[in-house]
Amino acid sequence: MYVALWPGNVYPLGATWDGKGTNFALFSENATGVELCLFDNDDEEIRIPLTEKNNFVWHGYLPGVGPGQKYGFRVHGTWAPEAGHRFNPNKLLIDPYTKAIDGEFSNDPSVFGYSLDAEGKDLVFSELDDAKIMPKCVVVDQSFDWEGDKLLSTPWHTTVIYETHVKGFTKLHPAIPEELRGTYAGLAHPAAIQHLLQLGITAVELMPVHHFLSHPGHLEDKELKNYWGYDSINYFAPYSSYSASGTVGQQVTEFKQMVKALHFAGIEVILDVVYNHTGEGNHFGPTLSLRGIDNSVYYRLVKDDPRYYMDFTGCGNSLNVRHAQVLKLIMDSLRYWVTEMHVDGFRFDLASALARELYEVDNLSAFFDIIHQDPILADVKLIAEPWDLGEGGYQVGNFPLRWSEWNGRYRDTVRDFWRGVDDSLGQFAYCFTGSPDLYQTNGRNPNASINFITAHDGFTLNDLVSYNEKHNEANGEDSRDGESHNRSWNCGVEGETDDPEVIRLRQRQRRNFLATLMLSQGVPMLLEGDEIGCSQQGNNNVYCQDNEISWRHWDLHKANADLLDFTRELISFRHQHPVFRRRKWFQGRSIHGLGINDIAWFNADGSKMTEKQWLVSYAKVMEIFLNGQGIATPGDRGERIIDESFLLFFNAHYELIEFALPDEFKEKVWEIVIDTNESRFLDRGKLVSGSQTVPVTDRSLMVLRLIS
Repeated sequence: MYVALWPGNVYPLGATWDGKGTNFALFSENATGVELCLFDNDDEEIRIPLTEKNNFVWHGYLPGVGPGQKYGFRVHGTWAPEAGHRFNPNKLLIDPYTKAIDGEFSNDPSVFGYSLDAEGKDLVFSELDDAKIMPKCVVVDQSFDWEGDKLLSTPWHTTVIYETHVKGFTKLHPAIPEELRGTYAGLAHPAAIQHLLQLGITAVELMPVHHFLSHPGHLEDKELKNYWGYDSINYFAPYSSYSASGTVGQQVTEFKQMVKALHFAGIEVILDVVYNHTGEGNHFGPTLSLRGIDNSVYYRLVKDDPRYYMDFTGCGNSLNVRHAQVLKLIMDSLRYWVTEMHVDGFRFDLASALARELYEVDNLSAFFDIIHQDPILADVKLIAEPWDLGEGGYQVGNFPLRWSEWNGRYRDTVRDFWRGVDDSLGQFAYCFTGSPDLYQTNGRNPNASINFITAHDGFTLNDLVSYNEKHNEANGEDSRDGESHNRSWNCGVEGETDDPEVIRLRQRQRRNFLATLMLSQGVPMLLEGDEIGCSQQGNNNVYCQDNEISWRHWDLHKANADLLDFTRELISFRHQHPVFRRRKWFQGRSIHGLGINDIAWFNADGSKMTEKQWLVSYAKVMEIFLNGQGIATPGDRGERIIDESFLLFFNAHYELIEFALPDEFKEKVWEIVIDTNESRFLDRGKLVSGSQTVPVTDRSLMVLRLIS
């Protein structure tokens, strides 16, 4: 073990190896002392007091210490929970800046800063030492041969996102070696990448990979596990259990290899990040990292009673983004994942919580100001989940420039439209055209809207058309958990059925949702497995189901081959036709003197929509004309973009409707290219012209292409 200690440097925070030794630095404003704890291969500990302190950073340099060294911190200070201080040097703490963590967290009584059996609960100091069971931080070697790899910077208007889970996507994949399934290496395997490429995906949005608390107490008692990962304990270290190669630094290299492989295939990597809270929970939670380092700095505490935590997340605590060091922690993490790990973007979980300066959500908060000015983050994709659980937390449409948002209104409106719920056609039209009512007035473009029908949180696409009610019995909470208002429709039978009429309707509804998603302006996001009809047995909250309920079943690849082919063709169709992925908003006006608008709206009889008709709540049919010559924005080299023109017939009514061509198009010849009543794209569709009417099956969508 190494005991020679040099003063070292304040910056950078964390453990930094320079080839000769390692600098250790930890921020704690209210600590009275900090001990660096080193561990050998037998888990024997040596404690080294850090005597240097500058700007509240405790630091020291150990010559000879290098990659693979395991370590942690013990932080001394006042034990006064009622005043917001929870220092306890009996607890080994995870470095907030460590780049790798070896081991999983447990719920042993020793990891709690207070005595679980005492009458005063969290007010009573615990003398139990947890070093033997705590995971350890690891010093890492950051060198890696990227071979010229860099961020892909795929334009937003050509982006198609695939939300996926590192483990669940590959855990059951038969073409991936068993030892690689469920890992970063598994996602980088040619079989996984081939599926994404054949789909036409341009970006994967990975559910949380920051090292997280996998066995929180309320789940461990039920023999369940945190599957989703929304309980981060560190914002730099990739979750070690997703590594096939090792957990003492190898996980960092394996993650980089995954990014490099996806980039080589032209696929961006977006991380789902959780900077709004940590897995330490409320005042009854364990002391694992930030709570023991400086509780009153890192967390939002109740002003008049700092024993308790402000909770805008529903997870027990909220990070104190009003403090400069907490903002620095988040920004350093974001920059690290871009510069060192080559990540292309981020989706911010419960992003409204980050915007809270006091109680209200402030879209000009310090967090957004800093991101907006940062040159490293200038060209990465920033996506907000624009809500949290606090008062006023639903902020869809209110995020600032450069931000895109998960458009929850799009999801709800499109679901309601196809299940036949009364709503105005106007709201559906807004969603189909990129939600200009939400994003146009503040200077953003259609790419501000991340359109989705399904996501990890809720039903899969298959379950959306198969269940009216959630069926979360496996979660052990008597189905009290999860969203109760899913805007789903089981098509007449709850759950699985062998009724051929119900099956056909469900298949048509799945195609309706997918077609609407891929033909809408904005950025489409597809949930992993929806393209092959994966089900979660009606469970809409599989956060704790690290098993076959959540994992993707690749045997459906053949069983639902038609759905997979239809999805592939839809995405390819979107890529081929810029009229469905415009960079700028529709203007609704005549283009180039042709007397034909860039977009036009008609009734099923071909007559133009009136203002009054937009407000009719029971109306479920419309025609939309998209003018391929009406794309006002130029291409990458300034060239004019010209596409084919299309007529879209939407029939969400429960009966077949005869659609007629608008008068101005009757002299044209149109070809039917998509009919969601059919399981595949039409190779040679029926030609339509003049006064011919087109029968559109109940609850289906048809696309006609202008050919002459």
